[in-house]
Amino acid sequence: MSQHDEKISKDLFEPASLDSSKSEEINKPSLNYWQDAWLRVRKNKAAIVSIVVLFFLTILSLVGPYLNDYDYSQQNAKHSNLPPKVEAFENISWLPFDGTLTKKNGEVYDAYELKGADDAYYWFGTDSLGRDIFTRVWKGTQVSLYIALLAAVIDMIIGVAYGAISGYFGGRVDTIMQRIIEILVGIPNLVVVILMIIILEPGILSITIALTITGWVGMARVVRGQVLKYKNQEFVLASRTLGAGHAKIITKHLMPNLVGVIIINTMFTIPSAIFFEAFLSFIGLGLKAPLASLGTLIDDGFKSLVLYPYQMIFPAIVISTIMICFNMIADGLRDALDPKMRD
Repeated sequence: MSQHDEKISKDLFEPASLDSSKSEEINKPSLNYWQDAWLRVRKNKAAIVSIVVLFFLTILSLVGPYLNDYDYSQQNAKHSNLPPKVEAFENISWLPFDGTLTKKNGEVYDAYELKGADDAYYWFGTDSLGRDIFTRVWKGTQVSLYIALLAAVIDMIIGVAYGAISGYFGGRVDTIMQRIIEILVGIPNLVVVILMIIILEPGILSITIALTITGWVGMARVVRGQVLKYKNQEFVLASRTLGAGHAKIITKHLMPNLVGVIIINTMFTIPSAIFFEAFLSFIGLGLKAPLASLGTLIDDGFKSLVLYPYQMIFPAIVISTIMICFNMIADGLRDALDPKMRD
């Protein structure tokens, strides 16, 4: 029988039987805003790796100063400018942890044997005063992470509150508050720090006050712009019609819509604050000795970069890693929380 003679059964043309009870069933679980954002962050491998690395560096900054027998301020002039030496790697010549240095003529010598420190192990080497760089690097990392936390807290409290009040009330209140911001923007941070040092002294307190005075201005402007966009929308007008007070409208209705923008801007502010502290320490306006920050360690290492490059390399690697991690996390959060960036 040819294909043309075959008959198609009428049963094939009967409508399929559908279960109307399952027509509106949702198989995919419903996700709230933060669950959806977390799924988007997880797709960003750079952000996830940065979170893990930053967590690891935070743990090291807390326990690192106690992993060996040396204090960050302990000086030993006999052990000055010793190269890195790690007990497990000292016999591996191609690793830079065998305690050897190279002279200008290319001759390699054991610096520990030369200074009678055969039994000592300095994992990152020592500085010109014989202080353990490993301990000082993680002590300095504590300062950088403190600056990061401080910048986040200042943005979250002062910047958000100031910007929300300015944008919500508008009119004369907004005009006066924005003129104050323009005055603060016109004063460079470096001038504020120098004034704080004149009044107080170089140290973490003067840096903290300088960040408190000017560090929140950018966040305040961003929040004000967002509040101006939302305050005349229907959900705010409805809440006002029902008798809600100003504080409730700002905290219960406006703030939840600003959380994404606030988090994103805070994450971008943190690297700038860390760099600001490192810059101040590098030019001599940071912490006073024997306290250490990554900026002061880089400054000390820069002075002997040609002879002992390891003194600058290790703190430079740590601060670069911290700033890259915060930037990668900020990029991931921006893609996840900003509706305009959604695919």
